[in-house]
Amino acid sequence: MTTALPVDSRLASPLLALVGNPNCGKTALFNLLTGSHQKVANYAGVTVERKQGWLRTPAGRRLAVLDLPGTYSLAPNSPDEQVTCDVLAGRLPGERRPDLVLAVVDATQLARQLRLVLGLRRLGLPLVVVLNMTDLARARGFDIDVEALARALGVPVVSTVAVRGGGADALFRLLDGTLPSVAPATSAGSVADDYRQVKDILTTLGLDRVPAHAFTDRVDRVLLHPLAGPLLLFALLFLIFQAVFAWAEAPMGWIESATALLGDAVGRVLPDGLLRSLLADGLIAGLGGVLVFLPQIVILFFFILVLEESGYLPRAAFLLDRLMGGVGLSGRAFIPLLSSFACAIPGIMATRTIQNPRDRWVTIMIAPLMTCSARLPVYALLIGAFIPARRVAGGLELQGLVLFALYLAGIVSAVAVAWLLKRLGSKGRQHTLLMELPDYHWPSLRNLAIGLWQRVLIFLQRVGGIILALTVLLWFLASFPGAPADFAGAPIEYSFAGRLGHFLLPLFEPIGFNWQ
Repeated sequence: MTTALPVDSRLASPLLALVGNPNCGKTALFNLLTGSHQKVANYAGVTVERKQGWLRTPAGRRLAVLDLPGTYSLAPNSPDEQVTCDVLAGRLPGERRPDLVLAVVDATQLARQLRLVLGLRRLGLPLVVVLNMTDLARARGFDIDVEALARALGVPVVSTVAVRGGGADALFRLLDGTLPSVAPATSAGSVADDYRQVKDILTTLGLDRVPAHAFTDRVDRVLLHPLAGPLLLFALLFLIFQAVFAWAEAPMGWIESATALLGDAVGRVLPDGLLRSLLADGLIAGLGGVLVFLPQIVILFFFILVLEESGYLPRAAFLLDRLMGGVGLSGRAFIPLLSSFACAIPGIMATRTIQNPRDRWVTIMIAPLMTCSARLPVYALLIGAFIPARRVAGGLELQGLVLFALYLAGIVSAVAVAWLLKRLGSKGRQHTLLMELPDYHWPSLRNLAIGLWQRVLIFLQRVGGIILALTVLLWFLASFPGAPADFAGAPIEYSFAGRLGHFLLPLFEPIGFNWQ
């Protein structure tokens, strides 16, 4: 017996939920299915990111796709895993239960990830297994019989390579067609029974002895070395901050030149007056003041996304676990704190992966001390005004060194606050760092482009509007009230800004600044 995807006339679209272990390629599949048709928000009442997108199948069916937080099982150990379990059970306020679950499984990690599939099968929801990264499995010397796996699990199985778009047609055909009937919901079995069933499935497929990933092992011997690993990590972070200034210098100059040319063009077309001043000195100058910082923002986010996509970020957390343990933090805090360099808000949201509540609380408290992207334009402005653009110490950018020092100051202050908070509070139960180190992957250009686009939009919405509004406000303060007909000196002296400058002159005159 088969059934089609349910369509409720009261609902806009059937809801598909993507579920899988962390690092299984779930987000890559989400990007493949939805493209740019995504909306990122939070679940009501919790700081867990909610990603929903929409896709239209070749037959014209419009489906809503929900990218649920990664989870290892249906027994939650962290806030994000709790959200996933609550959505699947239909008990999260404001969220309807999915009409179909797509269980995304890394084909190179079947032994670990099939246990989650067994748990999903017991929920009483239509289920499709999406076998992802099958190209990597073949490259490692083993091929998976998709039909045999489907028979063993009793649910449809689709083979995909999400980062390259492979398998999408087969998945779309399945979504346009019919699905197997749903088995009644059953209670969870024992962990031992699940492992035994997974072992039987792997034996049936001839995959009970899967070779290790030799490339990942060879690279980890260097990157996780007790001495070389931390040195390479700090060298990498140092190069990132150098690149933020060195690589962004040329495009920032282009944006400044384009802004000046556009302002001059408006000045030539419009007669002298308030309208020309508002457009040239207010709106265009404000827009240029926002766009000029985009190269630095894009470069910083690009490196963070590459580290995340390649699989290096969990290893950085592992390397820093002992160092961060000295101030009472887990290595898991590294990823939220690194995210806080882009923005403290997603950094705080990322703390949901920290199991220890006290570690999570301390990480939330120190995340705002990291130098987020909103401060980068301010730092860039001050560094450009007071630090000469020259090279020192064999070709290093002096401005990049100063930026690195400012970021380092934020890190030092965060470490000091974390140490103090841990000493003031009760120690509680100590948690050992236990996390998965995924295989290394080449970053997907599609995922990088979508990730950069989303972060640029967030910057423009949260920071760009403020910069533009402040620029227009400064134009207003510098333009009104106008100078009298018989004025002497600069017209700005008679404006609100000029009067404020003269009022504050006694504060700044001792350090060499005039009223301007």
